[in-house]
Amino acid sequence: MSLFERYLTLWVALCIFVGIGLGRVAPDIFRALAELEYASVNIPVAVLIWAMVYPMMISVDFGSLRDIGQRPKGLVITLTMNWLIAPFTMAGLGVLFFQYIFAGLISPEDASQYIAGMILLGAAPCTAMVFVWSQLTKGDPNYTLVQVSINDVILIFAYAPLVGLLLGVTSIQVPWQTLILSVLLYVVLPLLAGVITRSRLMARGGEAAVNAFTASLKPTSMAGLLLTVVMLFGFQGQVIFDSPLLILLLAIPLIVQAYGIFALSYGWAWIWNVPHKVACPCALIGTSNFFELAVAVAIGMFGLNSGAALVTVVGVLVEVPVMLSLVAFANRTRGSFLR
Repeated sequence: MSLFERYLTLWVALCIFVGIGLGRVAPDIFRALAELEYASVNIPVAVLIWAMVYPMMISVDFGSLRDIGQRPKGLVITLTMNWLIAPFTMAGLGVLFFQYIFAGLISPEDASQYIAGMILLGAAPCTAMVFVWSQLTKGDPNYTLVQVSINDVILIFAYAPLVGLLLGVTSIQVPWQTLILSVLLYVVLPLLAGVITRSRLMARGGEAAVNAFTASLKPTSMAGLLLTVVMLFGFQGQVIFDSPLLILLLAIPLIVQAYGIFALSYGWAWIWNVPHKVACPCALIGTSNFFELAVAVAIGMFGLNSGAALVTVVGVLVEVPVMLSLVAFANRTRGSFLR
């Protein structure tokens, strides 16, 4: 994990302040950016999201799916937590906190937006950063790759229906056309581009060529993330300025979700005698989120200055310190697991 990645939360926090400042000083710039839309897709944000997503898709190796039958316990835990538990607990926490616990602090209209943002995050398990978390816990890299590849396949088909179901259950109107378009634009097309790129790189120089190319794109990916944060908080600046506790309120249920899902996954792996190098990635992949997708879909469905988009960016702010604390805990408890 590079120095830049280790302090990603700091850079995100700085970009939040920059975005808020620019939004108040130069609001016309952000209004002009917001108008650059086509079919409910904001063009500048789409370019930035692609800059984030495309490099990570190159790392996905669908050839690893032939090893799907190896160590099935870890896969059972991962798939159960990612698709049958985490999305529903995230939606439930959103309703609990924003419609009840924080009801006196947040309007009903804003509460619906924040719940929607949590649903978009909860239905998108991590794709890229899980490789980092797995490496920091000495997880099995091949097994991690299998997990990510399987989750990406499921994501293509399950994300839109699952989000639609949960939004409907929470009485939030579902713009199906925008949701499906977002999945095609930010999952299917980048994944196809990644598969084609990986195939050509493997033909030229094997895994070393893939690693070198993705490493060269990493600064572009990080820049895309940080510029997206600046844009989002440029639009949200006035709301945050008027309510400085808002970020904390949004972060609390996200933190509860992360620690809760990790506890369930990691505890299940321990009870089931899953080796530590498999238990870590299978627990961490469901705890972390594919926030790039969630950000893009939130913007497409609800707009750049929506509460849903704000929640997804707060997810970026929360994720890195929370995940690093869980990595530290996993490393300290290594001796409690099978080797």
